[in-house]
Amino acid sequence: MATNVRTRDGGPATSRSASRRSRGEAPFRYLSTAAGVALLAIMAAIAVFLISEAIPALQANKANFFTELTWEPNSSREFGIAALAFGTVLSSLLALVIATPVAVGVALFISHYAPRRLAAPLGYLIDLLAAVPSVVYGLWGVAFLVPLLRTPSQWLNENLGWFPLFAGEGIIGGKTMIAGAVVLAIMILPIIAAISREVFLQAPKMNEEAALALGATRWEMIRMAVLPFGRPGVISAAMLGLGRAMGETIAVALIFPATFDITFQILTPHANSIAANIANGFGEANDIGRGALIASGLVLFIITLLVNMAARFVINRRKEYARAGA
Repeated sequence: MATNVRTRDGGPATSRSASRRSRGEAPFRYLSTAAGVALLAIMAAIAVFLISEAIPALQANKANFFTELTWEPNSSREFGIAALAFGTVLSSLLALVIATPVAVGVALFISHYAPRRLAAPLGYLIDLLAAVPSVVYGLWGVAFLVPLLRTPSQWLNENLGWFPLFAGEGIIGGKTMIAGAVVLAIMILPIIAAISREVFLQAPKMNEEAALALGATRWEMIRMAVLPFGRPGVISAAMLGLGRAMGETIAVALIFPATFDITFQILTPHANSIAANIANGFGEANDIGRGALIASGLVLFIITLLVNMAARFVINRRKEYARAGA
């Protein structure tokens, strides 16, 4: 019946609409392909630039770049990434551990517990935290958070000093790893909370209503119907926040004491990161020093890619398990 419908010029309506769709799909397909190719080209160009600029400094390095703790490329030409990579990973993981439970709780409260009149303003407030400049977080951390954490740090050291993270002798508190991790946690919290909130809101309403109809409490409904559905999204949000924490520069540059050592004692003034070291040293670096900093940036680039690849692998595995269970 549809093929007999005629337009004013006498042609079949279905064939003309199909022709219009085909004309619209081709440009969209070409633009989408061009965007994907451009993204890959940009990433490849960044990698080529980092490698080309880092090679002269790595050739002039008199120490092992991957195991050396000191960072003196401008004078003795001895530098290594070990302490900086360790500090970057440790501070980011601590921030992720602190921020993720809070962000998931905030997302669940906004999506399933808060009244609608409260949920919308609270959601906007959380989103606004992501717009605060990092330098503001850094100044707040130096002026307010660092003095505030001194007494709790001393208490943790005195009462839980047997635990490696809270151990330490001498100066306790001040510009420490835990202070930087708390600031990073506050910075990545709105990212994780916003994405998790949107994922939880997409949970199938039929599953939620079925769980409640069977006599489940609100928390049991969330545990059975919402959290399993939103777990891949929460993992993606956490990995996105982890990448943001690893690349954060100004805030940690203001808080970290810029030491070059490897220690798990997060209450003592020993902390640094790749991004903070680049910010602190780029202005005074010579040619070899700039090349060394670019080499450290290449390491950060690789670490971030590995983290994203690991997150994608975990999400894909969970999807396979979900299909198998279904």
